[in-house]
Amino acid sequence: MLGILGISAVAIYQYTRHNLYQQLDRRLETLAQAASHSLVPIKAHYLKREQKGLVGNPPDSKTRCYLDDDGDLDIPWQHLRQPNQGIEWFDAQKRLVGNVGTLFNQLPPIPGWQFGLGGKIRSVTLPAYSENNGNKQLEGYIRASQVTDEIEAILARLRWGLGIGGIGVISLTGLGGIWLTRKSLKPVEQSFEQLKQFTANAAHELRSPLAAIKTSVQVMEYYPERIHPQDRKKIAAIATTTDHTIELVEDLLFLSRLDSLDTVETAKTWVRLSVTEILEDLIELLQSSAQAKNITLESSLLPDVTVRGNGAELSRLFRNILENALQYTPAGGKVSVIMKREKQNILVKIQDTGVGIAAENLASIFDRFWRADKARARRAGGMGMGLAIARAIAENHQGKIFVTSQLGIGSCFTVKLPIN
Repeated sequence: MLGILGISAVAIYQYTRHNLYQQLDRRLETLAQAASHSLVPIKAHYLKREQKGLVGNPPDSKTRCYLDDDGDLDIPWQHLRQPNQGIEWFDAQKRLVGNVGTLFNQLPPIPGWQFGLGGKIRSVTLPAYSENNGNKQLEGYIRASQVTDEIEAILARLRWGLGIGGIGVISLTGLGGIWLTRKSLKPVEQSFEQLKQFTANAAHELRSPLAAIKTSVQVMEYYPERIHPQDRKKIAAIATTTDHTIELVEDLLFLSRLDSLDTVETAKTWVRLSVTEILEDLIELLQSSAQAKNITLESSLLPDVTVRGNGAELSRLFRNILENALQYTPAGGKVSVIMKREKQNILVKIQDTGVGIAAENLASIFDRFWRADKARARRAGGMGMGLAIARAIAENHQGKIFVTSQLGIGSCFTVKLPIN
């Protein structure tokens, strides 16, 4: 859009400039042609004055020869002259023999078009010939000049007009684009809000029946003697599936609540928290799980690093990433938790030597319900919501989360939070 406007403005400007100077050239050419008929008598008058010693060499404004003694032209075309024009006559040797007007080009006469005084004067020089027995003889040159101030003033106003008009068009186009974008996105936003509300409502409505199912299964498991041996595996499967579904419902409700929060208002309820203590507690809590899988869980933490936030949410953020790392790191592997400072931010890196994630899947790693077919196969309790929740918590705390990974080598999740 800007390119089209720019090209159009340049085209209009150049076209107008060309036309204005073309009109000026035609006027000057007409003036010079009319003045050419006076060259012979002017030269004769000049020679008479030169013989009397009235002409200097080079001639100056006091000794230059005019057409008559009063310095005016008493011929029919003199009314063509304007105050910003001037006419000069030169002999065949390009000596100035006469002039009239107040504006003169200081350059030597060269047939054709010229600009003088840095482009402020436009001149045309025409050769004048006389015929003698069918032969042309050069009598001299006539130069007509005119100042270009008027044209440049018109062009300056045109530039201002094009500039202001361009800004106006761009502004109107931008405002129109914003209005159209908002109008076109409004149905999408409404549908998205309705979908989020439906998800929250559905998740909320599912809690009660799921709780009833879970309670019923727990009662049945409390009296195993009443369960037929062939139905025990089915009851266990029902209990496991119920737990998974309850976890999914809670995750959906949690994400829905984060989506609807006003970060500015929420930040008013935050308190100072020690990231170091949160990570130490999590590492101690998960150390037994790591040892059970023969995984080394190590840490390199900074002392007394605090941020403002919600303790339960930040703990869930780091726990989701740590559990994810432990889940996909094979026996004999290693998971490391490293803290670093970066200006006014704290970086928490959680590295593992697990199966890794393919490069084409990194852009989707934080999407809800995401699992890559090979690297992230379905596991017990896994619904593909952990990393989505981690990102939502990080962004809600004015932070970010990044991931780098290579298949067969491992992954590194980096959480960046502003230091208190």
